[in-house]
Amino acid sequence: MEQKEIFQTYESEVRSYCRSFPAIFTKAKGSIITDADGKEYIDFFCGAGAVNYGHNNDYIKERLVSYLQNDGILHALDMMTDSKADFIQYFEESVLKPRGLDYKIMFTGPTGTNGVEAALKLARKVKHRENIWCLMGCFHGMTLASLALTSDRESRQGAGVPLTNVTHIPAPYMFEGLDTIKYMETLINDDHSGIELPAALIIETVQAEGGIHVFSKEWLQSVRAFCDKYHILLIVDDIQVGCARTGTFFSFERANIIPDIVILSKSIGGYGLPFSLTLFKPELDIWKPGEHNGTFRGNQLAIVAAKAGLEYMLMHQIEKEVIRKETIIHDYLTHNITGENINIRGIGCIFGVDVGSGDRASAITKTCFENGLIIERAGRDNSVIKLMPALTIPDELLIKGMDIIKNSINN
Repeated sequence: MEQKEIFQTYESEVRSYCRSFPAIFTKAKGSIITDADGKEYIDFFCGAGAVNYGHNNDYIKERLVSYLQNDGILHALDMMTDSKADFIQYFEESVLKPRGLDYKIMFTGPTGTNGVEAALKLARKVKHRENIWCLMGCFHGMTLASLALTSDRESRQGAGVPLTNVTHIPAPYMFEGLDTIKYMETLINDDHSGIELPAALIIETVQAEGGIHVFSKEWLQSVRAFCDKYHILLIVDDIQVGCARTGTFFSFERANIIPDIVILSKSIGGYGLPFSLTLFKPELDIWKPGEHNGTFRGNQLAIVAAKAGLEYMLMHQIEKEVIRKETIIHDYLTHNITGENINIRGIGCIFGVDVGSGDRASAITKTCFENGLIIERAGRDNSVIKLMPALTIPDELLIKGMDIIKNSINN
């Protein structure tokens, strides 16, 4: 049986990305992925944001190999280990304290959605309220509580049960002239709104799966002030756009705000390894021991990779590099990809080319793949071509990838 037949015959129909990228991949290095036939592809997908520092980053790999060769403990649940102590100390001293942030660190199950679930449970526990507010256009995960937040209709239909205790607020870009802050205040103050005061408001500062919508500094500051006024916890989901993707390690830094709870996953794993953290202000730490747990929380190998990834980021000034690359991406897209019903949106190293139609975007990304570029779609009707290269991608590969997009649109 040929390899492709194995997947078609035995793997569940739930598989998705392999349908968009129908090749059997064998190797990956930096920003190049190679298939079984030796064809190379430029990677603008970045493991859905999990490999910000490129595939098989040499610096991180050396740390992992050394840890394995020395029989470092791999499975420890939430027991104390050298690797965890090293990570916590480095994260506190090199990431949190220089930014004036004081957070407790919670090692949740190793997926982003588990980190979100923990944040929601904690917010409800602290505030003694059931309702959570989120934005239309958001994506926060596929397990039930996270899925109740996620607004994508197709994703929600997979739940099989009612998705409750969530109120979706129109995102600020959705309706011209709508003041979303005033809208939320009205929901609270109008005794006929029918909406319960939430325990928390959860946001992405950049809606990625929602179509690359960047929320302004002013709006983010207004949201922080709103949450303070009404004693609502502000949760920032930084799973996809954190870890320097927007030009600062945390995506909310540009607005000079401090969320009450922050969720990190994907690239915090350093090497594409499963890892998730939920950070929260110390006064919120009212968990009872084991109240949120999991057999694979605190993935030891990912902890080693995470510390190495943070070291690499700081040594190579990746935040500044992202800001430099933002100019390259923005200038290229705005000067070379124009036309009717095309809109360019983005920040740092995450940009979207909205071509106005899901069918059109599908045809373009298919042509991109045929021409050696792996790139996905996002947004309403999946009409947005989503550029999310590794933060370490060489300029020449970055431009070559965008050339493929331009030629595929004009094809």
